[in-house]
Amino acid sequence: MSVTLGPPPAFCYVGSVKTTRYFMAIRTRPDRARIRDEWIERAIQAPVRETVQVDGRIRRWVEVPQDEGRYLRVILLPDGETVHNAFFDRGFVL
Repeated sequence: MSVTLGPPPAFCYVGSVKTTRYFMAIRTRPDRARIRDEWIERAIQAPVRETVQVDGRIRRWVEVPQDEGRYLRVILLPDGETVHNAFFDRGFVL
């Protein structure tokens, strides 16, 4: 008897944060691996700025004092809860 498996799930969870498979793959990069889950959660819950892209994705920024006051940009899917990307935004100015 063979078992047929469907495609892998489109979403994963990092703690309580829902993420895309793309995010999980890109997070293995050395410059992204150091981004802490709590910083991402803070960007989702209490951003200093938010914009919506033309494709509906949501950009949220949060200051990270633990990383020399740099700003973390978190990209959410249009559902407002699924993290698609997160990186330090070198060009962000309040």
